[in-house]
Parts: sequence; C-alpha cells; structure tokens
Amino acid sequence: MSKLKVGLIFGGRSGEHEVSLRSARAVIQALDLSKYEVVPIAITKEGEWLPPAASLALLPDAPALAPFVNCAPEVDGDAVAIIGDPSRRGLAHLGDRLHMEPLDVVFPVLHGTYGEDGTIQGLLEMAGLPYVGCGVLASACGMDKVIMKALFRDAGLPICRHLWFFRAEWERAPTEVIARVEGEIGYPCFVKPANLGSSVGVNRAVDPLALERAVAEAALYDRKIIVEEALRVREIECAVLGNDETEASVPGEYIVHDQRAGFLDYTEKYGQTGHVEFVAPAPIPEPMAREVQQMAQRAFRAIDGAGLARVDFFLRRDTGQLLINEINTMPGLTEVSGYPKMWAASGLPFPRLLDRLIELAFERHRERARNRTSL
Repeated sequence: MSKLKVGLIFGGRSGEHEVSLRSARAVIQALDLSKYEVVPIAITKEGEWLPPAASLALLPDAPALAPFVNCAPEVDGDAVAIIGDPSRRGLAHLGDRLHMEPLDVVFPVLHGTYGEDGTIQGLLEMAGLPYVGCGVLASACGMDKVIMKALFRDAGLPICRHLWFFRAEWERAPTEVIARVEGEIGYPCFVKPANLGSSVGVNRAVDPLALERAVAEAALYDRKIIVEEALRVREIECAVLGNDETEASVPGEYIVHDQRAGFLDYTEKYGQTGHVEFVAPAPIPEPMAREVQQMAQRAFRAIDGAGLARVDFFLRRDTGQLLINEINTMPGLTEVSGYPKMWAASGLPFPRLLDRLIELAFERHRERARNRTSL
C-alpha cells in the first residue's frame, strides 16, 4: 500500500511561531513512517513559504529529522505555495515552470494568527484539500476570545466576567476605558489580545498604571483587547477529538509548585522553569471529571469544531465552580503540551492520536463533498 503524503505546514506570521516549530518537530517524530510521507512546508515570520529542504532547516534538531521527511532535491529550491484551485491539488513549486507535488492531506500545525484563525483553512477549502483540524468558522470563532465567549454564553456554559474594546477606543479615550474596567471588572484583572494564544501578550493588572502597561502590550498583537476578572483558580484542561461525534480525554491540570511563578505565562508554559507541572489525569473527583468532559464537548459543538481542540477551564478555589476559559482549535503538540499528554493518559499514545486526526480529516472532507455547490 502506498504511503499517504502529508503536507505539514508550520511556523507562520504569529507570536506563536516558535511553539509551532516545536509542535511540527514533535509531529514529524511521532508519525508512523510506514504509513506517511511527510512534506515539510514552513512559513516564515514574514509570511514567506519555504520549499521542503529550507523548511526542514528551520526546525530544531533538523539533521535528526531528515530521515523522517521528503525533501525531493529535483524540485527543491523554488518558491512554493498552495494554490486555491482544486484542479491543482497539492504543493506548487514556482520555478521557471510550475511543478505540482500532490498532497493527500494537509496538517496545518499553525498556532495563532494566520493559521489557527480560519485563514489557512479557507485556502485549503478553496484548494479542495483534506486537512487536519477545525474548519474556517470554528477556527475563526475559537481564535477570537470575544466571539468565543459569546457562543459559550449562548450555549449555557459558565464563563468569567469580562469586557472588551478596540485598540482605537483605547488610543482615543484611555481614561474612559480605565473607568469602565474599574467599574465593571475591578482589580486585579487580566488583559489579553483577543486573537492570540500561548499566553502571548497577557498580563495581570493590579492598578491603573499596570492596566495601562498591560493594554499597551496587548495592543501590539491585536486591534481587539479583552479584560477578564482575576480569580483564585485551579487551571484544568480537557482534550476533545472527533467531528460530529466526539470523545473527551481525561482532564489534566497545571500544578504550581512555586507560587512565585504567578500566572501561567508563555515562559512558564514552554520555558520548563520547574515552577509548574502538567499532570493527567487531574487530581479532581470523578463526578467533576465527567462534568469537565461534558462541558468540553459542549464547547466544541458550540463553535462547530472538527478534528481536535483543547478546552481550558477555571476551577474556582472559593466556590468550587467550573468556568470555561477558552477553546484552542490547534493546541500545542510539543513535548510539554497538554493535548497529547491527556490523550496518552486516556490510553491513546501520540502516534495513534495522529493517525486518528488524519482519519478525521478525510472523514470531514468526504462529508463536505456531499454538499451541492450548484443548483
């Protein structure tokens, strides 16, 4: 049986570029070489698409990964792109003449803007290529924390108090925005870009000066800023897998070993500081674990998710109430990421998880192919 050719897209124009590189490396190492032929496709921070050999060189430990991927020298060295034309399905090598490298499925291991927000998904839909993960709508809604929370609220899911505003509003009338935050949310609070992940651009504000600094940083990453109440919580996560029919993993939890770590920022999540540890299963009662799983699947359905997502929860220390914080439609797949760890703890090791994600990509593609596109 011939191998499936998997176009692995990573990097991207995002504050989560480096996380994507680490996720791509982990995926390459875990894919079953007897089933798949991997074509690496990197997108630089500036948005340039790199041919396979140059893409591989961008990854950590690139020489060790070389046996796992296809970097055909006869077509390498040209600029590449995926063209939104279903008659040219695959990776286009744009040299002196157009050369198409067929792809069976695309795995967009892209986190954050221009990857997890529906943009690359729209291109792949136009190209008629099966791809891993959520579609255009779910990706866009899952990236925008404001829209996401509105959908959760409409689905009857509990969320924390929050407000949002445009960067232009802040630049025009910062005093009014501060007064609104103080009146509706209060201190302490968390300030976040509405469209980003991995805790990039997130800060805790305890007074007006800290709020100004936090908004200024968040505004570097997005035109829309969200402010949420700061609660004393445990941070619980749950992994969802499936399309129309879903299953949820055992929940996991970030355990803080050093209270000086503060909140789980980018460094704490990916810097391996030793201050925090992700454990799965989470040390919570079985009835609560089932509630987390049910709520995670409801959140997935609320955004019309497909393939995979990680749903993050707050467990209030004062009341014991579960709140949904957010959903991540292309969660980190690195060696320290919660999504693969929760499935491993549920009896589904990473290589088999990747098999299932690729199966779900084809399943969703077949289902969409049933739709009429003309009268």
